[in-house]
Amino acid sequence: MDFIIIGAGPAGVIAAETLRRHDPQAKIVLIGNEPEPPYSRMAIPYYLVKNIPEQGTYLRKTTDHFQALNITVLPAEVQTVDSENKTVILDNQNTLHYDKLLIATGSTPVRPPISGMDLPAIYNCWTLADARNIAAKMKPGSQAVLMGAGFIGCIILEALAKSGAELSVIEMGDRMVPRMMNDKAGQMIKQWCIEKGVNVHTSTRITEVQSGQNKALTVLLDNGESLQADLLVSAAGVKPNVDFLSGSGLEIDQGIVVDRSMKTSIDDIYAAGDVAQGLDFSSGQYNVQAIQPTASEHGQIAAKNMLGQHAVLHQGSINMNVLDTLGLISSSFGLWMGVEQGDCAELYEPEQFKYLNLQFENDVLVGATSIGLIQHVGVLRGMIQSRLKLGEWKSKLMNDPSKIMEAYLANRLPL
Repeated sequence: MDFIIIGAGPAGVIAAETLRRHDPQAKIVLIGNEPEPPYSRMAIPYYLVKNIPEQGTYLRKTTDHFQALNITVLPAEVQTVDSENKTVILDNQNTLHYDKLLIATGSTPVRPPISGMDLPAIYNCWTLADARNIAAKMKPGSQAVLMGAGFIGCIILEALAKSGAELSVIEMGDRMVPRMMNDKAGQMIKQWCIEKGVNVHTSTRITEVQSGQNKALTVLLDNGESLQADLLVSAAGVKPNVDFLSGSGLEIDQGIVVDRSMKTSIDDIYAAGDVAQGLDFSSGQYNVQAIQPTASEHGQIAAKNMLGQHAVLHQGSINMNVLDTLGLISSSFGLWMGVEQGDCAELYEPEQFKYLNLQFENDVLVGATSIGLIQHVGVLRGMIQSRLKLGEWKSKLMNDPSKIMEAYLANRLPL
């Protein structure tokens, strides 16, 4: 059987390895559109601060890993998917046939429609090529502007700040990490960054970028201020990488629509990772969850179903974000924003940078947010994912959310 996987990120790599483990004879082609071996974008900040070499970002550390598994890694850009003839057409016009196809093309950065965003010294920090350019300019005493303080932006923030650059962060939302944190938590992260020497502007937009006089760039803000910068890093969000699928016949909404087997609307085509609109564990709805754990889970489930041996159904991915911002650990899980007619318990100690917010539906924990309380991270996820009924412990947590560990131990299911 001929398997083609488009996308060489975590979803694609895990899918390829799963296929090989269960089918030693299959032909497996893994197509990636970058010249480097498959790597993790989440490792790029560690490369920027020199914690790891470039090779440390690679998903598999041995140079012959894919060769030993007889998996062909093909650097190419897919131009078209022809589902009727079961072929993919590459940018060099070569055509490859498939019996089963997995689309795991991930996300692509959004470039805001701001005048001057095509100037030199503006990067996305999305590829290793971006990272090399940023590393060359990211020096002690340099001036850097980061546009966007979402999850990805805050990961990049860590690397930029640790480089010794004078860093200004511009976030159009009214708090940092607005899609992961509520107002109290987002403001707490902002204050932490300010106290660490980072200039943070929330509820602020970049209106224009111009070529600078003394610096490479002049960045104009909607509050009338302007910033001089040696570089600007754009982290203004991502979108599923689906443009090349125009005319393929695949159903596309937020991303590629899949069922619980990760199969798309067309037989023998599957999708996984950031590009797939998969099942959300907490809400029961289908949406795009652009996080690496979800990509890994999708890739394995899709591969098992592509083999056609027996159906493996996705149970849904839990919304899970854990972030280290200059040493302050924050996390959010599940329905962290709460549910209609649900209850909320809160511990708030801003001077100590400690915060815990628990969201309940009846006596079940359905969402949580924490800052500075790393011992609770695994427990919070476990309680939400197991839909643990807390009984009388719910009222105890309403009075004292810090007793989350005791509640878990008292109510956890026997092994």
